[in-house]
Amino acid sequence: MTILDVQGLGISFGGVVAVDDVSFTVAPGEVFSIIGPNGAGKTTLFNLVTGIYHADRGRVRLAGADVTGVAPHLLAGRGLVRTFQNLQIFFRMSALENVMVGNHLAERTSLLSDLFGFPSVARQNRATRRRALDLLERVGLARYADVAAGGLPYGVLKRLEIARALAANPKVLLLDEPAAGCNAVETEAIDALIGEITRAGIAVVLIEHDMKLVMRISDRVLVLAQGRRLAEGQPRTVRNDPSVIAAYLGEHGAREADRAYG
Repeated sequence: MTILDVQGLGISFGGVVAVDDVSFTVAPGEVFSIIGPNGAGKTTLFNLVTGIYHADRGRVRLAGADVTGVAPHLLAGRGLVRTFQNLQIFFRMSALENVMVGNHLAERTSLLSDLFGFPSVARQNRATRRRALDLLERVGLARYADVAAGGLPYGVLKRLEIARALAANPKVLLLDEPAAGCNAVETEAIDALIGEITRAGIAVVLIEHDMKLVMRISDRVLVLAQGRRLAEGQPRTVRNDPSVIAAYLGEHGAREADRAYG
């Protein structure tokens, strides 16, 4: 079964082809990683899939439905949710409040009921708070619930972003460099969290430069170079591909990838 189907996706900016004829599929509960050198088009591809950019060509299907060009907030409502390479946290809000924000698509109150303080608003707020607390527990951050996000360590903020994304009930979760800037302990926590997410049946599409992490947790890996597909396959196959070593991994990256199996 395929939950996300991307076919022939491409976009150009002026005379520069940023993504060119990229296709891939992802199944529920799968970790599908996208790797490649800086400027390869990885984040641009994410922006195309999630509706931030409008593709010049190609199609995106989610759970069998054509969602090409659908606005990001509508895609999120359908279950296609993402995090960003740079933290998008509300630093003056508590960790709990940040996660509660992610639940807004599931809330059923209206502007009118909020303005007049109907009882349904209080019930909804209690339900949203309970769910946010459950998600903080799920990502190992329950003890930070009432702490202002601006005072939290960087690695904690990375998991907080994932908790907020999970509040939107994703079928497919796209993570743009979730371990970037994290130390070994923080990376291990994110590794474990991604595993827990996929065991719940959620597909994870991952952009990441930490080759040890990628090779350890991925079911399949897509390699981009200059906006085009260079290779795709199981981690060991990709790691041993001479074209991938030459274009991206190099000897150092290959050794880092090997450590995932050591």
